[in-house]
Amino acid sequence: MEIFKQTNFDFLGKKWPFIFLSLALTAAGLVSLWVKGGPRYGIDFTGGALMDVNFIKRPPADQIRAALRKRVAGTVDVQEVTGSQEVLISTGTRNDRPAEQTDQVLQATRDNMITTLNAAFNPDSGGKLDINTATRTMLADRLRDPLAKAGAALSDDQIEQLAGAITSFRDTPPRSGLIRNLDDLSAAPGVTPQVRNVIKQQCVAGNFNIRSFEFVGPKIGADLRQQAINVVLIALGAMLVYIAFRFEWIYGVAAVIAVFHDTIITIGLFSLFNKPIDLTVIAALLTLVGYSMNDTIVTFDRIRENLRLQMRGSFSEIVNRSINQTLSRTVLTSGLTFLTALSLYLFGGQVLNGFSFALVVGIIVGTYSSIFIASPILIFWQDIAEGRKRRGPARPAVVESRTRNVAKPVKPVRAGSK
Repeated sequence: MEIFKQTNFDFLGKKWPFIFLSLALTAAGLVSLWVKGGPRYGIDFTGGALMDVNFIKRPPADQIRAALRKRVAGTVDVQEVTGSQEVLISTGTRNDRPAEQTDQVLQATRDNMITTLNAAFNPDSGGKLDINTATRTMLADRLRDPLAKAGAALSDDQIEQLAGAITSFRDTPPRSGLIRNLDDLSAAPGVTPQVRNVIKQQCVAGNFNIRSFEFVGPKIGADLRQQAINVVLIALGAMLVYIAFRFEWIYGVAAVIAVFHDTIITIGLFSLFNKPIDLTVIAALLTLVGYSMNDTIVTFDRIRENLRLQMRGSFSEIVNRSINQTLSRTVLTSGLTFLTALSLYLFGGQVLNGFSFALVVGIIVGTYSSIFIASPILIFWQDIAEGRKRRGPARPAVVESRTRNVAKPVKPVRAGSK
């Protein structure tokens, strides 16, 4: 399928505006990285806690941030999830304790954050247990003695099962972790009127629920950061070797420079927009490395094919003609991929925001770098090679064979021969 037929756009004649745009974006990103002391890493790389909190009525992010900063050590970041009552709370809490104490640190950090949020946004709990943040064990421990005093003949195992049934009922749709009225628990398995009355005496339905909680130690984060850098560099190096083997080494250098340019601009824009870089972003960057390299190889392969066909014109004209011949494929592939990534960015939610943002930026930058960065590098190198050839010592007349790139000497013609 072709949407452009017999095009003859002078892409290389318009390369300088795009080159200057690339230089400007690269410079802006590098300056931002220098001013901010490097990228803003997520907790995957720095260590800390990440809590997904779902509110019945979400308070402003500034109020949540201010409340947590009073009680939680380290940096605190609060992001509102578009289209819902959720917020993502990340902290730079350090954990330098031995590995065997990690579970204790995790639980203490979680309890501290919940206590802080309860004090700020559930002020009328009166010392009662918040059923929306209670775990199965916490609920069972809270109900055990009151149920015995109320005359409920339940063993410890039965109370554990009852607490599990209540928390499962709370966490399933349409409630999804939030009990708005304790009377709603009448529909939960095992909740009799007697049990419900005890729950109403001991518990309160708070304003929020903890949907998930993650904790990453600083040592693991540092290891992941170094591994991520190594993976990107290894990918670039492996592609350089492959393209140099498949084409010529200058093709590999041009392609890797273009991909490195795409990666630097994408990371720079993350810094400019103050977006965190986590493992999902690294996955997106590796995806872009492969995507941009594939786009560049398609153009390079057409250039090589046209050279073998001994097409007329200068090297620059052959490169420009090759770009025009692959234009339909480039627009279709990049356009459809861009629309998919844009939809993911607009409707994919906060969790995939960094991943989809990297794809959206990378697809745009990677598409034009294949045309306006990688191809001009080939022409620049060809001009240097021809300049060296013109400055070199006199040689026998040669005829160039484009099919094998081998110079064949012309046999001298003897006098009197026909």
